[in-house]
Amino acid sequence: MRLHHLEIGRLLRDACAGAALAALLSLPALADTTIRLAHVETNPATVKIWQQAASDFESQHPGVKVKVDYLENEAYKAKLPTMLQSADKPQIIYSWSGGVMRAQDKAGYLEDVSAAAAPLLDRFSPPAVKAFQVDGKTYGLPMLLSEVTFFYNKALFAKAGIDADKIKSWDDFLAAVKTLKAAGITPIIVGAGEKWPMHFYWSYLMMRIGGAQALPNATAGKDGGFKNPAFVEAGKRLRELAALEPFQPGYLQTTHLQAAGLWGDGKGAIQLMGSWLLGTQANNAADGKGLAEDNIGILSFPMVAGGKGAASDTLGGINGWLITKDAPKEALDFVAFLMSEPYQKKIAEAGLYIPALKGAEGWIAKPLVKRMAGDIGASTYHQIFLDQDLGPSVGRVVNDISVAVAAGETSPEDAAAAIQQAWDEQ
Repeated sequence: MRLHHLEIGRLLRDACAGAALAALLSLPALADTTIRLAHVETNPATVKIWQQAASDFESQHPGVKVKVDYLENEAYKAKLPTMLQSADKPQIIYSWSGGVMRAQDKAGYLEDVSAAAAPLLDRFSPPAVKAFQVDGKTYGLPMLLSEVTFFYNKALFAKAGIDADKIKSWDDFLAAVKTLKAAGITPIIVGAGEKWPMHFYWSYLMMRIGGAQALPNATAGKDGGFKNPAFVEAGKRLRELAALEPFQPGYLQTTHLQAAGLWGDGKGAIQLMGSWLLGTQANNAADGKGLAEDNIGILSFPMVAGGKGAASDTLGGINGWLITKDAPKEALDFVAFLMSEPYQKKIAEAGLYIPALKGAEGWIAKPLVKRMAGDIGASTYHQIFLDQDLGPSVGRVVNDISVAVAAGETSPEDAAAAIQQAWDEQ
């Protein structure tokens, strides 16, 4: 059959149109990209700045939506393993780095962003960058540095006649606790209902007694591992403190936010907590204001006689953001945007936390926050929280034994053995 050239032209046009339509249909549909960020931050002032960063990012990146989702601390830790296995998992997750992060990497939950993140890393302090790497691969960006320290109520110390500057040793600290009790003041507020606040005591005592090599040696199986005398002695010292009954009534059921509020209400003289207490004590106090900052003092964790630790050794956090598996590139883009100077400078100037950016200490105006930034800067051994550093299973046991030893429910020797067993079985 012969076709007229006009007919041929029509057929060719139809064929091309059909091919073009087929090609168009085969392209991915243009759709908005939603980035979910999961966090545990309770300070409204901090979250407000994060939300502003999300809004600004959206305006500069049409088609991208950023959701900033809060989960309560313990709920977050409990739900995160399940969340990471879900098709609806967040693309950005809050992290304390350490062994929990390494376990998440081993399980295949994290995205290797080494190439994309490489140009960004010079912004941050090198130890903070390293905290978010596993075997040289980068899985996220650091956000903040924190110090765990003793915060004390200056008015209550004055009422009891205590000079904080004279508390240098563990024995000095125990004597201050006795003096506070004698003055009718609850010496220490602690939220042991969530266990991890009590592990700060056991951790610091281990550091002061065993020094910077105690933990690396234990994890390497040297010198008796976690059964080493330094770990047992830490438990004995914690029990020595708890035997003085220094904590508020019901401390075993008190949450960390309730404890922050009680301390902010002036119901006790001392709290061993991270830098964030300055915000949580105000937000959870009965009047929503808490203690005025000029009524708050900082006392470094005291030395233990005969211990190998240094007074400059610090316990604290290197916290930040991890990118989850198969997240779109916009996830890292937003983290980099959030961690840029405009937003982190606002954070630092408000004293909300100590940013991990180089030079951030120069933006900090509040004396207490500046003091903690100085402590971290001067530290040659900054140990991250043990319940994070040792991984989820061992960390859980550290938290459990810290409360059990304080409550007299287990011996220091059995506590050390339980950690060793958990380490061997993980």
